[in-house]
Amino acid sequence: MPPRPSGELFPISVERLRERIPVERFRFTFSCAGGPGGQNVNKVNTRVTLWFDLAGDPALSAEEEERVRSKLASRVTADGRMHVVAMRHRTQGANRAAAIERFYELLAGALHRERPRKATKVSKGAKARRLEEKRRIGERKKMRERLSD
Repeated sequence: MPPRPSGELFPISVERLRERIPVERFRFTFSCAGGPGGQNVNKVNTRVTLWFDLAGDPALSAEEEERVRSKLASRVTADGRMHVVAMRHRTQGANRAAAIERFYELLAGALHRERPRKATKVSKGAKARRLEEKRRIGERKKMRERLSD
């Protein structure tokens, strides 16, 4: 089993996640789905629910696990299992592939961190132009004042 990676700072690609978390670590459950399917809709279990144990999997660091729990809170159960549902397609295989793809996309999005914003100063020229514009507008408004007799 590979060592537990330390938290990565910036975007993590779906391809890298595929390497870190193989499909064999997923558990699938199948049920009847609504929507397209014709005669099969009530007979075949095409809806796929992908389950992944966040807490018990060595692929994610504790920091990454906490980040996923907070970002995808509605998809994580109390016991730390994440679920993704797919039922768009008419076949179980297509829904299974869609659930796997969606899992990796969601995980990559949850693990993505924005670069911290560097505070910048306003240049002297920009500050001078802003103050000059304010002064000109003030003068223009002064010209509109009524002259008193």
